[in-house]
Amino acid sequence: MNLNIHAKKQNTYDAIVVGTGMSGGWAAKELTEKGLHTLVLERGRNVRHVEDYPTMNKDPWELPRGDRLTDEESKKYQITNRVTTVRESTKHWFIKDSVQPYEEMKRFDWLRCYHVGGRSLVWGRQSYRFSPMDFEANAVEGVAIDWPIRYEDIEPWYNYVEEFAGISGQPEGLDQLPDSKFLPPMELNCLEKYARNKFLELYEGRVLTPGRVANLTQPHQGRGACQYRNLCNRGCPYGAYYSSNSSTLPAAERTGNMTLQPHSIVNSIIYDPELKKAVGVRVIDAETGTMNEYYSKIIFLNAGCINTTLIMLNSKSDRFPNGLGNDSGELGHNLMDHHFRVGASGTFDGFEDKYYWGRNPNGFYIPRFRNIGNDRRNYLRGFGFRGRASREGWWRAIREHAIGKDLKEFVSTPGKWTMGLSAFGEMLPDHKNRIWLDYEKLDQWGQPTVVFDCSFKENEYSMRVDMKNDAAEMLERAGFDDITTFDNSGGLGSCNHEMGTARMGHDPETSVLNRWNQVHSVPNVFVTDGACMTSNACQNPSLTYMALTARAANYAHEQLDKQNL
Repeated sequence: MNLNIHAKKQNTYDAIVVGTGMSGGWAAKELTEKGLHTLVLERGRNVRHVEDYPTMNKDPWELPRGDRLTDEESKKYQITNRVTTVRESTKHWFIKDSVQPYEEMKRFDWLRCYHVGGRSLVWGRQSYRFSPMDFEANAVEGVAIDWPIRYEDIEPWYNYVEEFAGISGQPEGLDQLPDSKFLPPMELNCLEKYARNKFLELYEGRVLTPGRVANLTQPHQGRGACQYRNLCNRGCPYGAYYSSNSSTLPAAERTGNMTLQPHSIVNSIIYDPELKKAVGVRVIDAETGTMNEYYSKIIFLNAGCINTTLIMLNSKSDRFPNGLGNDSGELGHNLMDHHFRVGASGTFDGFEDKYYWGRNPNGFYIPRFRNIGNDRRNYLRGFGFRGRASREGWWRAIREHAIGKDLKEFVSTPGKWTMGLSAFGEMLPDHKNRIWLDYEKLDQWGQPTVVFDCSFKENEYSMRVDMKNDAAEMLERAGFDDITTFDNSGGLGSCNHEMGTARMGHDPETSVLNRWNQVHSVPNVFVTDGACMTSNACQNPSLTYMALTARAANYAHEQLDKQNL
């Protein structure tokens, strides 16, 4: 028998990061820049910036079937197609349904991108801070549990990550949406400027502002400015939007302290009962199916809310029979997502002599205005509106009966101006909304599959009445015509903002993590992806994940220096 007595030493690092997406990239960057030799594990394939963006510069005529999949191939992405449209130009970013099946006690739309960079290559890039009232709302209203931090704790870390990532936007001085460290905003077009002024005239506190977006409007941190191609989901060769691949992972690689290992599915955390801490992770090689062990002083779980929770639930031992750190019984519970796909749109007569340049990948944002100050509704929390204004294009000629010169003139003349308001609302945490693992149904690597049992509740449905009616009223009062409303709540998950299943809190009896994102009972394990969230506000959460990760990595390094971990 040949034994490799050096195997454990070879597989030992200062830190292990699980996941390479929005928060995993930040963990890798921060830990390596602090001098820690860090193993970064990704369950999918490697994707190198620019080199592995195969359709980034494809013209429409270079994509078969008008960039559509065949009917047969489309059937392989039925879950993903609930959330987005999988195209020939983007199919390489999304997994087929068969790769990781799951069970829905109630509908859950789980979008997964298994490759280096994860969903940071396809995210919407909207980047908003949570406000002081968002961190206080649970305590004030007696909902779930209190956040163990306040805005003042995370504010300097918002500053820190914004300066690196590059967030374009416009300061507005709003209490409910604190300003960021901004690059110049993406300009509103003429109808959007009109709507901004009209809403300010008609309403108090309803501010239409350019979307705060992680698209660069000028060169920044060695990356190029946005070219207004609006092909972001194919991968940006200019690095003009923030992704792990263009930003944090290259920064980590430059330190010489990162070992990036794709095709590595983390099975579980190794817990040492004598040391009372985690000592490593068990990893399945996705290509061979073999199991290996890797060891480290600290572990950052950033596999995405659901997969991070899967790993923790699957990390069972005599000390943790119900999953690592699950003394409270809250692991897997309190699953949240934003609710959206509700609002209104209308047409506008005027500005026929005006158009716009390029294909703006951004839009506008109207921050929350409900349940603020003296405004009190029959539901808790609130919502914001996303939207954009544009002119109808050539596609409207599909139904046109003109031919020859008349058809050419029709196609080459922009159509009416239209504008839509689509609301994104907060969802309250609820212990009943949960996931668990099914050990009877295993995936192709022998891993237990996830079972979802979660749904929107009365508070969300009450809020949706205002989300629709307010949109229609605002457009009508601002002079829009042909107003139509829409409301399709769908299932949880479709907003891609899963969070809350390993929440932060003051008390180990009611939460999984402390104020530094450490597992209460296993303090050398940190969770800084969506699983850590105690509530979800109505803003996009990715900027908060970044800030929490940078903050936790700094704390972990300090504690290592003090030999506390």
